[in-house]
Amino acid sequence: MLTMTFLGVGSAFAKRNYNANILFELWRDEWDGNVPPTPPDDTLLVDFGVTGPLALYALKERPGFEYLRTPSGGISYPAIRKVFITHQHADHIGGLEEMALMNTFVFNDRNTGKPHKPEVISTINILVNLWDHSLKGGLNTIQNRYALLQDYFFIRALIACKPGHNTFSVGPYVFEIFPTDHVHIERKYDWPSYGLFVSNPKGGAAFYSGDTRFDYPAYMRMMERATICFHDCQLFDQQESVHATLSECRTLPAAIKQKTLLYHYGDGFDDKALAPALAEFKGLARPQERYHLFPVRPDRSPDRPLT
Repeated sequence: MLTMTFLGVGSAFAKRNYNANILFELWRDEWDGNVPPTPPDDTLLVDFGVTGPLALYALKERPGFEYLRTPSGGISYPAIRKVFITHQHADHIGGLEEMALMNTFVFNDRNTGKPHKPEVISTINILVNLWDHSLKGGLNTIQNRYALLQDYFFIRALIACKPGHNTFSVGPYVFEIFPTDHVHIERKYDWPSYGLFVSNPKGGAAFYSGDTRFDYPAYMRMMERATICFHDCQLFDQQESVHATLSECRTLPAAIKQKTLLYHYGDGFDDKALAPALAEFKGLARPQERYHLFPVRPDRSPDRPLT
């Protein structure tokens, strides 16, 4: 059983809904009701931005997320087993320094002195640049020595667009990465940024666009195959935007829009003038609520949150 919870659904500069980061949770056994009976068997964060720690701090107080809370009321970072990085903007990686330091100095093994180390997953170029250009300044020293990324995380490097090297799994669910046209320097896809296509071996799939400009021909087949889609959406038009705009998303086929939830939107999402356009979609993704991606019960659709 796989669930998906947005820590936040907001854009980089949104203040009302936290950054658009995600928590996937895996249970080996199905459960019913609104609150899981046990903590998940595995967890995956997709990105952890500057508001990530605040979002996790809030999430741990919601029913069914108590496993994210320490006895003293803080964030239990060891509950996070894996982190996938889609790209290097601060709203997607800005919380990693806190995670690394907390795991190293607060949650280290008292007997061995070794830190808790989650797995960090991304492409080789992102992982190299993540350390050299983003994390090194704050993490490159541990008392009496220099440190490297592998001091804080186990590293899994993927190769985009190379079958057999562009996927990872959480339990039986396969996560395939694909490049997105978020920012480019000289040509399309030359600055690394990725979305995810999640496959259920028993049937069904979920599409997560990642940060991207509107690029429907590139991922059309994935959206058609998916039972539920989550698409980046900027609510206003802008020249040279690095995100898909609402007016562009409205050009999606009606059948695709009906199964698509929009996310990465700004603070003006509840402007009544937007309501007619937003009504064409499944809706806006909601923060801090579980989505059951591959429901086995006919009365539970994947767009219906569990809590």
